[in-house]
Amino acid sequence: MSTVIPGNLHVANDVLADMVGNAALECYGVVGMAAPSAADGIAKILPTSRLRRGVVVTTTDAGVHVELYVVIEYGTNINTVSQNLVDQVTFALKEYARVPIDGVEVHVQGVKVRK
Repeated sequence: MSTVIPGNLHVANDVLADMVGNAALECYGVVGMAAPSAADGIAKILPTSRLRRGVVVTTTDAGVHVELYVVIEYGTNINTVSQNLVDQVTFALKEYARVPIDGVEVHVQGVKVRK
């Protein structure tokens, strides 16, 4: 039973950032999110209540552009974890929010041993 309702749906960038942060933490090898500007070269892991601080969502003509700032687990392949992050975030935004994706960038701010 599919009913089409006319109109437009606008999703706030903060909502998309929350979705991206949650999707990122589900990826294997991600220890946590980091702030976009690591002061003194030290990346601090953000608490789960502030995930959106590690995500920058901007809207372009082509769609939504996402930048992720993450800390990954020591001993994992950075390239593989980054590609998994891109795939996970793209899937979440396309399937749940139904927004077009302009691009996803992953910035690894640090490496940490998972406790």
